[in-house]
Amino acid sequence: MENLPPFVQSLAEYPRWFVVACATVVLAALLWLLIKALKWTLYLLLAVVLLGGGATAVWLLWRP
Repeated sequence: MENLPPFVQSLAEYPRWFVVACATVVLAALLWLLIKALKWTLYLLLAVVLLGGGATAVWLLWRP
């Protein structure tokens, strides 16, 4: 294990199954956060489209 990168050398003392299990949990949490961020981005985009469409409809209604 001498030719491992420095950031991985400290993990060499742990069992491989434990390292894989921890990495899986961390990746799942990051994926969950990404999904949450995308969900709120879609909500924001939907609100912008609805407000923009409503404002345009009102503007066209009152335009001579």
